[in-house]
Amino acid sequence: MAPEKYRWRVPFFAEVQPGKMPKFPPISQAEMDLEIRQASFAGLDYWAFVAYGNDDSMSLALSKYLTSRNRDLVKFCLFTELSHWGTVSHPAKLISEHIALMGRKEYVRVQDARPLYFLGFIDKKSVTERWGSNDGLRNEIQDFRSRCVASGAGNPFIVLAGTASEIEDWSSLPGDAIGAYVVSDPRGSGSYASLTQLVERRWQSMARHGLPVVPTVVTGWDRRPRVEHPVPWEHNQKPGEGSEFYFDAPTADQIAAHLRKAIQFASARTDGKKAPAILVYAWNENDEGGWLVPTSPCDTQRLEAFHSVLSTEPLSHNPKCKIIE
Repeated sequence: MAPEKYRWRVPFFAEVQPGKMPKFPPISQAEMDLEIRQASFAGLDYWAFVAYGNDDSMSLALSKYLTSRNRDLVKFCLFTELSHWGTVSHPAKLISEHIALMGRKEYVRVQDARPLYFLGFIDKKSVTERWGSNDGLRNEIQDFRSRCVASGAGNPFIVLAGTASEIEDWSSLPGDAIGAYVVSDPRGSGSYASLTQLVERRWQSMARHGLPVVPTVVTGWDRRPRVEHPVPWEHNQKPGEGSEFYFDAPTADQIAAHLRKAIQFASARTDGKKAPAILVYAWNENDEGGWLVPTSPCDTQRLEAFHSVLSTEPLSHNPKCKIIE
């Protein structure tokens, strides 16, 4: 997000000076303490951390959360990429680490105190290569569930998420609900209103598969920073290729309206098909276009949009962006 045209997206904690590259200092405990307070002000019940192993540098934010004095304000759960579960012959040690985390008092629980767990980025190719077939992955999910119960963490409420075109395959796995990390059209473009129409139609189409649907609220989709300057892990992205595919940024009122639609969708489902949670894309996917975290120097409009729907506290409780060491 170094180009001037994208700097309005930079999170509040970045060091931004005219004519210089933005700097992103390592996350501090004080910064995490503040971000938890910001999320609590917005009315969020939980954060779904994209999950990695305990010794992975990408787990630093979760580590800071777990040592925060404010962690009781916002619960947490895990959104795990299937590839991180290992293979049929070598299940990853990460699975045991996640079971231990699910026993913590800060872990969010739903329906009969069940720990909420997202298993996502499921596609037929990964299932075949890593687990041999759906049966291999089905057995691992069932074993995971049994181990959670045996550990005392409880019977996990597992939300499956995968490739939209292959939903018939992965929705048959032994999950409790289905959902998505994000909903968009990678070859689409237009207004934010057209994006939310697409997202809300997807909720309805997913509901036809007979399972509860955790609707994903999408706060934006504009990957141009990553398209123009590809990140190392997106091997197939060529610089600039597809830069015409993006959706316009939303207003705060549009985000609030989309959130209300998700709440209405979840509430209208019959008891047997009613999911106990909503997912939001995202807290800080700023370079992909979806975020709630305040942006530099301290734009909290998106927090306030959520606050207007989810919280009854006065706006004066907005913690803004002052990091107190």
